[in-house]
Amino acid sequence: MRRLIAIVFLLVFLGSAKTDALSFNLDSIAEWGRFPRFCVNTYRWGDKFFNTYDSLYVQGTGTKFNVKATADSFVDYYRFTLPDNSMVTMISDPSTSVGAYLTYLAVSVGYDINVSHLFGSVAHARSRYQFGFNCALLGVELYLENNNIGTNIKQFGDLHHLSIPFEGIKSSGWGVDLYYFFNNKRYSQAAAFNFSKIQMRSQGSFYAGLSIFTQRYDFDFTQLQSALQEQLPTDWIDHHYRTNTHNYGFRLGYGYNWVFHRGWLMSVAVSPTVGVKQGYVNSQTEGWSFMFYNRLRGSLVWNHGPWFIGGILSANTAIVSDRKTTFLGSNLSASGSIGYRFNLW
Repeated sequence: MRRLIAIVFLLVFLGSAKTDALSFNLDSIAEWGRFPRFCVNTYRWGDKFFNTYDSLYVQGTGTKFNVKATADSFVDYYRFTLPDNSMVTMISDPSTSVGAYLTYLAVSVGYDINVSHLFGSVAHARSRYQFGFNCALLGVELYLENNNIGTNIKQFGDLHHLSIPFEGIKSSGWGVDLYYFFNNKRYSQAAAFNFSKIQMRSQGSFYAGLSIFTQRYDFDFTQLQSALQEQLPTDWIDHHYRTNTHNYGFRLGYGYNWVFHRGWLMSVAVSPTVGVKQGYVNSQTEGWSFMFYNRLRGSLVWNHGPWFIGGILSANTAIVSDRKTTFLGSNLSASGSIGYRFNLW
């Protein structure tokens, strides 16, 4: 089975290649025999079924590859609402990462790393791995994140307008999102956030799907002064707030692409996720409870020939509650990309 999958992938990957000595275009492959012909027909059916647009609204770029360089700056915002309705709020040190991504048709891979520590602004690193698949009908996103960035406490109970450095936080997680676009012939999320299509006319779409992800947080408040630790809930074990949950949710969203000038695109997309989570939330006892997560994104894209430039703003917010304490965590980011589209064959 693995050999069969490898052969199919190789045929698809080389399907449009052209050489003088041997032709690897799809028609030539189909002439190799019954099985190659089956692979070519399957590929063509899949491409038509999954990736057909109304050309008046969405068009391809005319290329199979693109490469892009990215820069991403973000801050994390945390807020605890304690049992006595007092609050603890934190804002992370700003962090900047740079990355490089390569896209072939609907598949993109890349890696970015935190570089702020090179300039002395952030002492710890943050890394993120991403894999994305996007076509007309659906989108798939997989990610793995590790974050060990210092924060600043801005409010602690009755104390306001603070600026107390706090590095006692660690967070990590992974997730996968799968969603289907209802207006898939006229709306392209890939045009707004992946730069792999061209939105010709304004259009929007609802989309829905499933999200599975983990959330791991560890706040170590033993670093604070005793007077501040005494204000924390007495049931917080060793003055820590820890969560480790597996989340299963239904994702419903809406996106709109506005083509306000030739070559220019402005987009907004919002997708709340509701469901259940299993694990422990600031407790030694695992259990099931309600989960809420929301993703808000906006973009501005300029296309000119093979070149493209894009900027993306995003806000990802999670709410975690253990019936005594409500924790809200938000990641606010701004990213910029510049890239070039091309063909190798």
